[in-house]
Amino acid sequence: MILFPAIDIRNGKCVRLIQGDYDKEIIYGDSPTEMALEWERQGAEYLHLIDLDGAKSGNSSNRLAIQAVARGVSIPVQVGGGIRSMEIIEDHIENGVSRVIIGTAAISDKTFLKEAVKKYGDKIAVSIDARNGFVATDGWTETSDIQAIDLLKELENLGVKTVIYTDIFKDGMMQGPNFVELKAIDEATSIDVIASGGVSTTENIEKLRAMNLYGAIIGKALYDGNLSLEKLMEAKNSGKN
Repeated sequence: MILFPAIDIRNGKCVRLIQGDYDKEIIYGDSPTEMALEWERQGAEYLHLIDLDGAKSGNSSNRLAIQAVARGVSIPVQVGGGIRSMEIIEDHIENGVSRVIIGTAAISDKTFLKEAVKKYGDKIAVSIDARNGFVATDGWTETSDIQAIDLLKELENLGVKTVIYTDIFKDGMMQGPNFVELKAIDEATSIDVIASGGVSTTENIEKLRAMNLYGAIIGKALYDGNLSLEKLMEAKNSGKN
């Protein structure tokens, strides 16, 4: 299971939001690139970047910061937030991003999603952000009437290979992931599932690994020091985790 350190970018800075609330922001650093290099130094295999401004506005306002991260590290980077046009996808991939995550547009613009998957294949992932099992959109500000598990099956039929599943109520709350929903999501599809939201202890990670998930995103727990990426990677590489 791949561990993805999360780097959330807002106004060019590295931040975290509590439950996706833009009014509850903690700034962890002025340079996303420096943060990315630190996670790489600690053994990260892959980075997870989110353009929070883009997620809300649909504009790639942190484009240069993301570009600097992708070019500054030697490990792959996946990027989400405001990915709503082929031009944005192409720009990210041309500038070194390995995988682009489509969120809101995966629901609102199926033609765009189909085109992206057809052209870029496994370089496209879809973010399923759920609140009580229903898909949330527009930077988590809106909740749709679409059930996450139904969307997942539709994505599989379209050829999507990777999904990031986030339980909004768990995100940033340090209370552990929603294992029940993750298990149901993973068992319902052959798509690679990356768990996001609430991963805060080594026990959480061990449980997710036992579920045979493709990956897990770790955010607040790393920034607050509850988890050490370096120690997690040492344990993983020695076969203890």
